[in-house]
Amino acid sequence: MNISELIQDLRPVQVTGPTDREITGIEFDSRKIQPGNLFVAQCGTTVDGHQFIQSCIDKGAAAVVCERTEGFEAGGATVIQVKSSDRALGLLASRWYGCPSRKLRLVGVTGTNGKTAIATLLYRLTRQMNHKAGLLSTVCNYIEDEAVPATHTTPDALELNRLLARMVDAGCEYAFMEVSSHSIAQERIAGLDFDGALFTNLTRDHLDYHKTFDNYRDTKKRLFDSLKKDAFALTNKDDKNGMVMVQNTKARVFTYSTRSLADFKGLILEEGLDGMLLMINNKEVMVRLVGRFNLQNLLCICGAAVCLGFDRDETLRILSLLRPVNGRFETIHSPKGWTAVVDYAHTPDAVENVINTINEIRKGRLITVVGCGGNRDKGKRPMMAQIAKRGSDQLILTSDNPRDEEPLDILKDMAAGLTEDELRQTLIIEDRASAIQTACTLAQDKDVILIAGKGHEDYQIVKGVKHHFDDHEEVKKYI
Repeated sequence: MNISELIQDLRPVQVTGPTDREITGIEFDSRKIQPGNLFVAQCGTTVDGHQFIQSCIDKGAAAVVCERTEGFEAGGATVIQVKSSDRALGLLASRWYGCPSRKLRLVGVTGTNGKTAIATLLYRLTRQMNHKAGLLSTVCNYIEDEAVPATHTTPDALELNRLLARMVDAGCEYAFMEVSSHSIAQERIAGLDFDGALFTNLTRDHLDYHKTFDNYRDTKKRLFDSLKKDAFALTNKDDKNGMVMVQNTKARVFTYSTRSLADFKGLILEEGLDGMLLMINNKEVMVRLVGRFNLQNLLCICGAAVCLGFDRDETLRILSLLRPVNGRFETIHSPKGWTAVVDYAHTPDAVENVINTINEIRKGRLITVVGCGGNRDKGKRPMMAQIAKRGSDQLILTSDNPRDEEPLDILKDMAAGLTEDELRQTLIIEDRASAIQTACTLAQDKDVILIAGKGHEDYQIVKGVKHHFDDHEEVKKYI
């Protein structure tokens, strides 16, 4: 693609050198540069790409996009200076792949909890409506039936647009995408044309990155601020930040709620460990998901489907057929009469939601196994222990994903949230497999074991080394 065509969306500060030459590819990783490529120098959180500009030019880069123009000799390369390299990469990636998001009905899902469930179930619902669709998700990306492994909640801008372009090539009409706060802050979604945005909820998470809750909230809000007039914004009226998200959007605003008047309103009529009978906009529907948080997710899914033009009654019929997403309130029944619930809950609010759900329907005791991830927000660790202890008959603290931290240090942080008396009643078992086995050994008829934190993940990172580990497998081994 010609440089002048490629950079037409950038509004550069200045351009030095010819713009009529052809570019053979775009890279932001200096190690991958080939002759004729365009290199985008991003400031980064740990490494500044500007320090590699000279080596990229020496390798034959035809053009460089950067924020600073000192410290290198351009030679014959074209230098494009911009205010934000991160944003420029998103715009360049979109243009390079033919603006694929404009050829799809792209819906973004953001919030702290529920993104994966909502995006995945919308993808499944749309395909059951006989429409071709793609999914960009924490668990796995899909282009129709083809699974593409996911490495991040939201991929980098190049990979993101490459996947969207493949969806277009496969004939997809719709794409559903989890939009993380990191991807918004780092401009990975710059240049994307969203037809709709969904807000789930907002609770404490990623403060190790955003520093304050206000920064975290305002970053999420940017997705809605950027929507066009003919897009739709669907927000959770039950969350105190729900209406904040849409206060500056140009899009058409719709709401969903379990407690107040809204465009999409629902309540639980009956529930058990394997499903609920719901009333959604005055129509009854039996679903295979459990809990008030899943009622909110289903209202969001139903609302999004209707906003996309799908028939309301057919939407409800298909909702009744949908199964839980891997690692989201998945139940495993033991022949001895107890039930294990594997859930991805890894924030204080998510842990509280899943515990409250179980406590509303259980007939025996609740045994909770929970840990906290390493190299993440330490402030939530004592909070999660407090919440888990308060709602459980037996609490077992264990490792989650320690990453580069000492597992015992994480457990000490969690234990700091408990009183001496509560600590005496709590089991602390560093090895997660042993903790799960202990919970299974303690469980009796009608008891429920909640195994929280990892959900769909099939690995643990201990001292920087990745090991296979799956909560489902550990329960089934015991059974």
